[in-house]
Amino acid sequence: MMRVKVCGVTSAGDAELAAEAGASAVGLVFWAESPRAVAPAQARAIVRALPPFVSAVGVFVNATPAEAIAVADVVGLDMLQLHGDEAVDDWDGCARPLVKALAPDRFAGSPWRERARAVLLDAYDPVRRGGTGTLVDWGAAARCAAQAPVILAGGLTEHNVAEAIATVAPAALDVSSGVERAPGRKDAARLARFFAAVRDASPLAEDVSFLEKDRS
Repeated sequence: MMRVKVCGVTSAGDAELAAEAGASAVGLVFWAESPRAVAPAQARAIVRALPPFVSAVGVFVNATPAEAIAVADVVGLDMLQLHGDEAVDDWDGCARPLVKALAPDRFAGSPWRERARAVLLDAYDPVRRGGTGTLVDWGAAARCAAQAPVILAGGLTEHNVAEAIATVAPAALDVSSGVERAPGRKDAARLARFFAAVRDASPLAEDVSFLEKDRS
């Protein structure tokens, strides 16, 4: 099955639900403006509840590398996902693997394609940044995916994920609002239906190393 990250997790119980449904990773948001934001102590408890081989990804918006690494060390994050206007040069030397969120129309010339472990394609929103439920342009996303492995986000649900996989051919998926009953509160039935749709629609992605825990 294609790898899936369930983002915007705010409780250990929801992290366990996501893992049981089939998530390869969970996303923890460290941006105070998000309705899905978690504090480091809360996030640490969530990470400790994860089973082996399920990665913890910290989502940051315009944090400095030092700020993000400090949180990562306290919480036990495996990877950092950057959702702001971060300058690629500032992150040289960062020891954690990086995922950079970009709108498809910013993909082609972005220096993050070379620096990040992977690019996550999401709808651009300068205020809410992510978790908006807004679809990306799948045609543009497919052109990006033809050039390099990408993670597809943006408005994915049980009803459209099969079409998204067929159209874009991403290496992995990222879902948040599409498996919720309220922002930051995941729904077990929606998680189950989403992952069933993914299983029916996707083979194992060939290049999924960017979602695996760093073992170096």
